[in-house]
Amino acid sequence: MTPRAGGRGRHKPQRTCVGCREVGEKRELIRVVRGPDGVAIDPTGRAPGRGAYLHGRRSCWERALKGSLAHALRVELSAQDRKALEAYMQNLADEQNG
Repeated sequence: MTPRAGGRGRHKPQRTCVGCREVGEKRELIRVVRGPDGVAIDPTGRAPGRGAYLHGRRSCWERALKGSLAHALRVELSAQDRKALEAYMQNLADEQNG
């Protein structure tokens, strides 16, 4: 007997966006990680550290930067971290509009 009998598909991990609180597939979301070097974007989704997920929408990032991202990462965002995340957010907005 095969392990996938019954027509069930492959499991797709689900994550919640800390900006809008919508659940989506892990691959659709952007991971932000708190690691030993501070807060950073994790394009691979595999970097060590505490992670939080966001959609690639400016509205989600704006809400998350008001406090829910820091809460999810259990860290106080430094001015440098906040500036880097805001710069990334601006690039996302440009990609979606253009």
